[in-house]
Amino acid sequence: MLAAVLPGVLVLAGCARTVEGRPTPLRERSGPESVAELGALVVTGVPSGLPRLPDRELQPPAGPKRVEDVAAYSDDPAHERSVLERYGYRFGWERFWGTGTDPMTGVFVDQFRDRAGAGAYAGDLARNEARTYSGMLRQDPPHMPGGCRSLTVSTAEPDAGLPGPSAFAWCAHGVFSVSVTAVATTVEDAAAEVRAVMAAQLRRLPPR
Repeated sequence: MLAAVLPGVLVLAGCARTVEGRPTPLRERSGPESVAELGALVVTGVPSGLPRLPDRELQPPAGPKRVEDVAAYSDDPAHERSVLERYGYRFGWERFWGTGTDPMTGVFVDQFRDRAGAGAYAGDLARNEARTYSGMLRQDPPHMPGGCRSLTVSTAEPDAGLPGPSAFAWCAHGVFSVSVTAVATTVEDAAAEVRAVMAAQLRRLPPR
């Protein structure tokens, strides 16, 4: 996970979504046919009431993502691109809310060619993030759909890009992988924000 920089300020972004795994693709395909259509499905507000951060004021910019954009976050873009292509990655969208300092909330919606790729990506991403933050990954957390995963970090970890107590969740929903992150004044507030945003985001996506 990278720290996106709002001029002069370090904020949580969760952009370095490097993953490793061996997905087994299926043949079904559904959902938006363009990245712009996907962007129209991403939540436009968060329960905490934080203001939305303009996509272009973040570094790297938020908003629409293609394979080459996500691969560029890696230390080895060529390898990462081949991994994403094996997952069947089509395109994605990132959106953030905050004031330039914590608290902050981020949403990542990625679309794949099939359910298998989306599920493998979400699971591998969750496991990689759990290793990054040395946290306990929770499978099927309360108040989330089955198959989701969550992680909480009770204290700030500045060296890892976490300016305060944080919560994370990853869910596969049909051909979509959805990730939500939040930094708040308490880990309880961060977890509540993540659960509410995840629920709102999953409601906006096509049925499984």
